[in-house]
Amino acid sequence: MNYAKNILETIGNTPLVQLNHIVKDLPCKVFAKVEYFNPGHSCKDRMALQMVEDAEADGRLKPGGTIIEGTSGNTGMGLALAAIVKGYKLICVITDKQSKEKMDILRAVGAKVVVCPTDVEPTDPRSYYSVSKRLSEETPNSWYVNQYDNPSNTKANYTQTGPEIWNQTNGKITHFIVGVGTGGTISGVGKYLKEQNPNVKVWGVDTYGSVFKKYHETGIFDENEVYSYVTEGIGEDILPKNVNFSVIDHFTKVTDKDAAVYCRKLALEEGIFVGMSSGSAIKGLLQMKDQLKPDDVVVVLFHDSGSRYIAKIFNDDWMQERGYLDKQLKTAEDLVNKNDKPFVVVRTEELVSHAVDRMRTHRIAQIPVIDTTGFVGSLNDSDLLQAYVENPEIAEKPIKEIMGKPYKVVSKDTTIHEVSKLINQDHQAVLVALENGKHHIITKYDIINSIQ
Repeated sequence: MNYAKNILETIGNTPLVQLNHIVKDLPCKVFAKVEYFNPGHSCKDRMALQMVEDAEADGRLKPGGTIIEGTSGNTGMGLALAAIVKGYKLICVITDKQSKEKMDILRAVGAKVVVCPTDVEPTDPRSYYSVSKRLSEETPNSWYVNQYDNPSNTKANYTQTGPEIWNQTNGKITHFIVGVGTGGTISGVGKYLKEQNPNVKVWGVDTYGSVFKKYHETGIFDENEVYSYVTEGIGEDILPKNVNFSVIDHFTKVTDKDAAVYCRKLALEEGIFVGMSSGSAIKGLLQMKDQLKPDDVVVVLFHDSGSRYIAKIFNDDWMQERGYLDKQLKTAEDLVNKNDKPFVVVRTEELVSHAVDRMRTHRIAQIPVIDTTGFVGSLNDSDLLQAYVENPEIAEKPIKEIMGKPYKVVSKDTTIHEVSKLINQDHQAVLVALENGKHHIITKYDIINSIQ
């Protein structure tokens, strides 16, 4: 019989798949190392098992112990598989930006999940780095994995992933490209490939909000580059010891939007259902197409499965909220259709307090003013503030005493660019004439939100 003695024996030997449609504009062949064929559905299974086995060998992890790690989810899954088979407990510390699917999966395989805020400094006691370390100090018979600085992370990819890619390409690979997070994959694979052929180019994909690219190019750790981003699994606000910058030839940065859009493109155009970091990787490759030649053989590593991002990347509402969908907003009517707020007006004889109440209720800053003849004025938060400064008793005055000029009215077919020209300090909104005598409002914030 041909079988695996346990699930851990199925890790590795993932397929190399040629890409055909999404890379049609590239001059060379491109192959994907599809790592979601690992049992935990990500490349992290390899290094998770390696780190556990190395810790067992040197006594850091003892029988019946508790494994503790800060993770974006995938390493946690790999550790969970090892913990189940080998009889350990597991605590995963995760940030609140990670997908709900990742948290639910970790709980399903027996891990205790501790959720920490994303937007804090690494040294903040609330960060997932700090919480992981604290829990390891407080928990008896525990081992803190520390995948960022643990050399077994790189070792797994040097001894497994690198040789697999070399053999699958029959040694013809010329370029390897992958998103960089802990650094273990790019450093391990890159080191192995360059030992076989020093001319192999190793390209890293970074994200905006991360420090890797600038540090690689200048040696400067620029804290001004650190800010919150959406992409999961790549980029860092620290410099992990596993990132061997000497192995990496070049970095490119990919936006959150492009990562999400190209993740979906891979599913639709190649039938490869992967996560957001894989979208970053393929977009990063496309950004560097001018550096490729017809005889090149490129391998791009796809980190994990799209099943962990169903509520995010593959959810149209989530994508639409962030402006990631490719639907182009062109006209005033497009903006109105995107706007889910009701059309709110006030009358000339109403009190200012009525307008303030509607602004507060509907969370708006501009209101058209009407009387029996139609639109005769406007009111915005700036007018209200100025009126209040001049007269603290303004709330009981009629609106007609402080209203400004009426907003300009445009047709529904007016382009967004033309609408934007009408919005300035004196006119912070315009009205759109719709069918059946109806109107709606477009504010400067609507214009800003339409920028993609």
